[in-house]
Amino acid sequence: MEIETDIQRIWADLEWLANKPRPAESDRLEECRQYCEQILNSAGWQVERRNFEAADSAGTSRKGINLVTTSANQAEGGAKFILGAHLDSRPETPGADDNASAVAVLLEVARLLGPELTADAAVSTPVQLELAVFDLEENGMLGGAYHAASCRAAGESVCGMVSLEMLGYCSEKPGSQTFPPELADRFPDTGNFIGIVGNQVSDPLIRHFSRAFNSVPNLPCESLQVPDNGLTFPPTRLSDHSPFWDEGFAALMITDTSFMRNPHYHLPSDTPETLDRGFLHNVAEGVLRATRKIVTDGLR
Repeated sequence: MEIETDIQRIWADLEWLANKPRPAESDRLEECRQYCEQILNSAGWQVERRNFEAADSAGTSRKGINLVTTSANQAEGGAKFILGAHLDSRPETPGADDNASAVAVLLEVARLLGPELTADAAVSTPVQLELAVFDLEENGMLGGAYHAASCRAAGESVCGMVSLEMLGYCSEKPGSQTFPPELADRFPDTGNFIGIVGNQVSDPLIRHFSRAFNSVPNLPCESLQVPDNGLTFPPTRLSDHSPFWDEGFAALMITDTSFMRNPHYHLPSDTPETLDRGFLHNVAEGVLRATRKIVTDGLR
């Protein structure tokens, strides 16, 4: 199967976004938001800014802006698939892995699928694709929560949601991957795989993305399904998929496992040169394959 994603474009986006921190409500975050809008528009997507206000865990009122764009290819009565990644970073880090790596992959998917799904002559497909660039994830998944609640309130048929969360850190060194004791015997201790995390209603999504990643050469993949929306294992809830779980939707987090592998998590040292270009390229290709197949064939 031909590789379609381009690591040069992905890496250029990552480096631009991770040039400096992108904290909540900052001018730099707005610059990065405009950068994403420009790329999405150029690929044929119509981008909508969705403003919201929510209180963070400390009770501070925060203002955020999600970028949302939807393909024009939906068949009558079809469902929607949401692919998202958060743009904001913590104030102390440029956030190359967290989460510029994921946004760069989202933008690459947008470039490649835009011509197929956004043209006036786009072929009607079973599933409509919605891309979302979330805000205020670092303040408590506020952007994801706003969007999930909006989907539920509107009664939208969402066949699945995927949150891309830290995709670029890889290590071939034994012992580089850690897990809590209850999981340590179930997974490899070498941090060279991409992780899929789903909840109790996400079986089809887990199987679908596992197949897509396994179709990419040299991309190990491991999956974890948690009960009770991950409430008994809080690390599995640390991205914008968890509000979708709470609203009753099937959702996944695709991740390099964050602080269980990447020693630069939430530090000034989370910079592009710490990431693995080949690994990120393979992950991007897997995400593209999985997303395209859901849209064209439905979730099976």
